[in-house]
Amino acid sequence: MSKHTNLNKLSAAGVLISLGIIYGDIGTSPLYVFKAIIGDRIISKELILGGLSCVFWTLTLQTTIKYVLITLKADNKGEGGIFSLFSLVKRRAKWLVVPAIIGGCALLADGIITPPITISAAIEGLEIFYPDLQTIPIVLAIITLLFIIQQFGSSLVGKAFGPIMFVWFTMMGVLGIVYIVQFPMILKALNPYYAVDLLINNPGALAILGAVFLCTTGAEALYSDLGHCGRKNIRISWIYVKSCLILNYLGQGVYLWNIQNELLDDRNPFFRMMPDWFLIFGISIATAAAVIASQALISGSFTLISEAVRLNLWPKVKINYPSEAKGQLYVPSMNWLLWAGCLMVVLYFRRSENMEAAYGLSITIAMLMTTILVSVYLKKKKYPNYLIALFLLVYGILESIFFAGNLAKFLHGGWFTVLIGSILFSVMWAWHSARKIKNRFVKFVEIEQYFDVIKSLSEDETVPKFASQLVYLTSANFSSEIESKIIYSILQKKPKRADVYWLVHVDVLDEPYESSYKIEHLIPGKLIRIDFKLGFRVEQKISVLFRKVVEDLVKNNEVDITSRYESLAKFNMVGDFRFVVLEKILSRSNKLSFWDKVTLDYYFILKHFSLSEEKGFGLDLSFVSLEKVPLMVSEYDNVELVRLK
Repeated sequence: MSKHTNLNKLSAAGVLISLGIIYGDIGTSPLYVFKAIIGDRIISKELILGGLSCVFWTLTLQTTIKYVLITLKADNKGEGGIFSLFSLVKRRAKWLVVPAIIGGCALLADGIITPPITISAAIEGLEIFYPDLQTIPIVLAIITLLFIIQQFGSSLVGKAFGPIMFVWFTMMGVLGIVYIVQFPMILKALNPYYAVDLLINNPGALAILGAVFLCTTGAEALYSDLGHCGRKNIRISWIYVKSCLILNYLGQGVYLWNIQNELLDDRNPFFRMMPDWFLIFGISIATAAAVIASQALISGSFTLISEAVRLNLWPKVKINYPSEAKGQLYVPSMNWLLWAGCLMVVLYFRRSENMEAAYGLSITIAMLMTTILVSVYLKKKKYPNYLIALFLLVYGILESIFFAGNLAKFLHGGWFTVLIGSILFSVMWAWHSARKIKNRFVKFVEIEQYFDVIKSLSEDETVPKFASQLVYLTSANFSSEIESKIIYSILQKKPKRADVYWLVHVDVLDEPYESSYKIEHLIPGKLIRIDFKLGFRVEQKISVLFRKVVEDLVKNNEVDITSRYESLAKFNMVGDFRFVVLEKILSRSNKLSFWDKVTLDYYFILKHFSLSEEKGFGLDLSFVSLEKVPLMVSEYDNVELVRLK
């Protein structure tokens, strides 16, 4: 926790780390934003000044004010991101799970385009030297290599991210200044009048807004990486980042000013403004920045999925931890799904300008969802109602306009990210809904009424001993209750005699890194309950945690785990442990609504591809017994049966 606290301290190292981790997406946007704004339009003074004004005020209103100044306040013990935000406010209303799921899916879906568009835009700069260069194989190779190295962790490479991105932003700023000095009048583009004038008088205003929005697509990632850098470091580093971005956009504006009344064709203003002698260095640095932007996106996706798993919004999947560094995790299934998605994007769209047409639609949806959740957070923090209403009104309207602008992209490729997002949403919603349906059919009983029979069974030597220490995972939130199916498993399915019975309950908390436990001796020396309280970013290695708790109890003489077999007891041998996992299956005879049945059918299909309960909880499989129990057994009323003589 001390490391976590230090992240919020302002330091030069913290600012440098911020440059490397969180600005990849937003920092590489000059590669394609102005190219997208011009598109196939004739370059004009109104288009240049209006486009620059739109970019400046979008970065100011959307990124600076909404995210850097307001949304970063909504930290969950120092952590950010849409699921961390949801954890802060979910107790305010049940429906808040909807914007959280939509936002998370939209981020994952639109993120599939980030590596292809940034890497393609960088590599296409080589066409200035080699006009006939086939860029697609190069882009595919870089993307594939990037996903292959994920399994080894990015901590070593990550140490170089900060300095490289500092060089990148400085290069952009210097290039911009060189052009601004030649034509200082371009600074008048910062006047909001030109943005308003362009949007009112240009018939293609919505399409232009869709292109302008690309300059702020990384704002959501900025919030997601709050825990890696700390609020103060992000805010200070953003001053430098925004300054360099604006300088570069203004420089591109000066370049375009010199070629008015022409079509842009395949020229990219970002590379064309570089002097010839510097071009190869500029392309190399741009490629490195594009890879860093992609790495940040991939790491962010892993974090999103791991949070979704812990919040029961995604099937349990394998999560690896390649290094001890905080936030370093690797989700194999998501890694290869993202890889396949990125390859599909490259092969389908082929050029970065085609990807621009699809980029941004989903991210506007994610930003709208964040606006809803942040407004609830502000309400929770008792901000004045008029300020919350103003926040909702301003950003609801602004992001709705951007959404309308990006909606024009639907037929030009936006459908791809919407389709991916919809598939992801169906998975999250089915997993979440199925859990609620299952909970309706879980029957709890008062555990106290079974104390005597459990104690008698434990001492009944006519019953073969099942295990010395028998452990059940329980979903009962209160120590006074237990699932009836656990009682059935112990006493009736096959009476399971044990020296000590353990009930283990895992409570996932709304904060990220809590890790504590509570002990209750329900029957002294016979029945013990452990309640683990784990943050939604804590790995649920129940075997390891359980062993640690037992060691502490033995050390404090609260429990005796010595084997009761005479031959082993005289040598003080530790008794055996066995976990019993009850796997719920859907019985054939049940009364469910059509929608509930479809949801559960989908859930069990997903469950087939997910980790089993025992693997999901990190249990040692050599000590696990699996019992299948029906989710529900519904009795049909009015069954008439005649006995024949």
